[in-house]
Amino acid sequence: MNKPQSLHRYSTKFYLSQVVYLCFAGIFCFWFSRQGVLDHEISNFWFDPVSRIFPLENNYWLELVNHKMLKYMVIIIAVGLLVMGVVKRRVDYISTAILIGLGSAVVGILKSVSQHSCPWDLVEYGGKAIEYPLLSTVNYFDGPGRCFPGGHASGGFSLMALFFLFYPKNKNRAFVSFAVAILLGQIMGFGQVVRGAHFLSHNLWSCWWVWLTQVCVYGVVSSFLPHHYHQKIISWSSTAVRN
Repeated sequence: MNKPQSLHRYSTKFYLSQVVYLCFAGIFCFWFSRQGVLDHEISNFWFDPVSRIFPLENNYWLELVNHKMLKYMVIIIAVGLLVMGVVKRRVDYISTAILIGLGSAVVGILKSVSQHSCPWDLVEYGGKAIEYPLLSTVNYFDGPGRCFPGGHASGGFSLMALFFLFYPKNKNRAFVSFAVAILLGQIMGFGQVVRGAHFLSHNLWSCWWVWLTQVCVYGVVSSFLPHHYHQKIISWSSTAVRN
């Protein structure tokens, strides 16, 4: 049987740098969302003002490849890591799988309580909902909401958790996996933009929330929980997989 592993502990400098990066990224996302010009210019490109619809809304290949296959790929990666972690008693594999799930879960929760509607639900795009700037007062609301941040994109972004898995032994692989995850998230998110399901800013915020969640959770678990709790993670995961 493989010897149980402990989680790598990052330095205080690492976490301070993440705070700085997240602050600047948050400020940019907030500015991007509030000004909204580029959001609408991009969405307008994919909108047909004559028929008042997004022609690619029900595109077969976008639905099959972008909305289903890529999402299932992320799920397979997460489940594969979890199973491998249990079999090999590798807490780093298990924690990475959990971080992948948590990243998407947080975005999903935020999305479920959001009053921001999708582009295809807005008046200007043939719907009935009224758009309002981020963090502004909602004076009128007549739409389904539940469209902010971008839920589908969070699946791709959630693979940023691979950074924590690879970094201790191969920094280059860690940064490459981080970049690939961001690219995948943007591809998955942009597939939704062209369908009218999201604005670009929704996906940018999705990336921000996923990384914030993963950094915070990993930092707490690896830095403040004693070593024997890492082994409990293995035990809990083993029980969950068996059940």
